[in-house]
Amino acid sequence: MDPLTGEALDAKLRELLAEDLGKGDVTSEWTVPAEARARGRLIARSACVVSGLPIARRTFALLDPELTWESEAAAGSSVPPRAALAALSGRARPLLAAERLALNLLQRMCAIATATRRYVEAVAGTGCRILDTRKTAPGLRAFDRMAVVDGGGTNHRHGLDDMVLIKDNHRRLAGGTARAVEAALRRAPAGMKVEVEVESEDDLREALGAGARMILIDNQTPETVAAWSRIAKGSPTPPFIEASGNMTLERVRAYALAGADAVSVGALTHSVAAADIALELETP
Repeated sequence: MDPLTGEALDAKLRELLAEDLGKGDVTSEWTVPAEARARGRLIARSACVVSGLPIARRTFALLDPELTWESEAAAGSSVPPRAALAALSGRARPLLAAERLALNLLQRMCAIATATRRYVEAVAGTGCRILDTRKTAPGLRAFDRMAVVDGGGTNHRHGLDDMVLIKDNHRRLAGGTARAVEAALRRAPAGMKVEVEVESEDDLREALGAGARMILIDNQTPETVAAWSRIAKGSPTPPFIEASGNMTLERVRAYALAGADAVSVGALTHSVAAADIALELETP
């Protein structure tokens, strides 16, 4: 389903533009001459990791197909305050009409990439990966996931149809951990991942006995993750271990050192503060 490109990207951006434009940008139409042109720069007012510039560019280009765009900063690069991310020029009215959506997406994506980079750096040297989650802004998941990758993280499942992730409610409603795992393994097509969340050592042993090859240890201490990881990795077919649950920068390395192959961090996408980025325009 992602990455979002081509016609699918254009359709999404047109949908988002329509939400903002309504019947038209009356302020620009009533104050800026129709023939006016403008040039400008996208400026990072604070340090950040770059993500989303191709999305911003396409947003402007949908309203001004003759847009000129240059000097784009590389995705995943770290830039200091006052860095120019890109230079652009075109018809003034379309640039003004597209400005807010382009900035909203760019600010969010740079914020996510920046947060992700901090977590990736926090576990550097451990071999542990940083994963995103489905805790994304509705309608913006593809953009959020692109930003995680730009920050050096790894995408978890996109949606409910591309991976099995058995959690506490599934286990209870299925009649137990083993039943849920066995049922999923019977139905899952070749190549589809099946992961099960465990909340106790008994759950862990039951999951391993049922054939689970991916284990999610949620809301446990690093010490518990270490103990359960030793049990899991001592089995005949050691499973992949993921840790999760209110992860912070201060705590994440402890989970990596405890034996987690990956740590999933909902905060990457559900609570980031937008990066401070501005569009500074002037007449040519």
